[in-house]
Amino acid sequence: MLTKRQYQLLMLIEKKLREDGVSPSFDEMKDAIGLKSKSGIHRLISGLEERGFIRRLPNRARALEVLRLPDNQTDDPALSAKTVVDRQTTRSFTRLSENLVANSVELPRYGKIAAGTPIEALRSNETVAVPANMVGNGEHYALTVAGDSMIEAGILDGDTVIIRRADSVENGEIAVALVDGCEVTLKRIRRKGNSIMLVPCNQAYETRIYSPERITIQGKLVGLMRNYD
Repeated sequence: MLTKRQYQLLMLIEKKLREDGVSPSFDEMKDAIGLKSKSGIHRLISGLEERGFIRRLPNRARALEVLRLPDNQTDDPALSAKTVVDRQTTRSFTRLSENLVANSVELPRYGKIAAGTPIEALRSNETVAVPANMVGNGEHYALTVAGDSMIEAGILDGDTVIIRRADSVENGEIAVALVDGCEVTLKRIRRKGNSIMLVPCNQAYETRIYSPERITIQGKLVGLMRNYD
C-alpha cells in the first residue's frame, strides 16, 4: 500500500517518462508534491524502490525506471501495469537490437542456393549483417536457401546460411558443392569409395552420386539465420 505522496510521485515519474523520455528532476518532484526539501523526495524514492515500483539506473543522472503501477491506479485510466510492461519490453528489444548491430559484421550475399534442384548461385551487390560470434577465421559469405531438400537438417526455404569458404569438408558435413563447374547446391557430403554423394535431408529427394572430378567444394555451412514474418 502506497502513501498518498508515494502514489503522487510514482504517477509523476511515470507521466514524465512517458511524455519526455526522462524522469523529472528533484526540484520538479519537490514542487509537484509540495515538499520543502529534496531529502523528502529521496525518502519517497527509496520507499518506492523498496516496494518494487521503480528502480534507479546506475551511473546515470535522473535515471529512474517504473517497474509497475499500483493496482488501484486511477489518475490516468489509459495507463496500466500492462502499459508499463509493454514499454519495458519495447525498450528491452531496442537495447537488444542495438547490441546486435554493434556486434555484427557485414557479409556479401551471393544470391540463392538450391536446397532442392541445383541452380547457379548469383553474385549480387547485397550484404547482410551477421552476429560476429557466428563467424570465425577465414572468408565468409551468405546465401539464401531456395527449396526444401534440407528441412530435416533444420534448413528451410528462405533461410540465410552462413558459409565459410573452404575447398574440403569432413565426411557428413553440410557444404556448398559446385557440380560440373556451373551449378551449385547445398547438401550433406558423403564419400563412398571413389565417389562423392550429395545427400539431401528430405526423404522426398534422392541422393546424387558423382565422380570426384565433377564436384568442387566451395564452402562449409557454419551458421543459419531466419526471419519470422
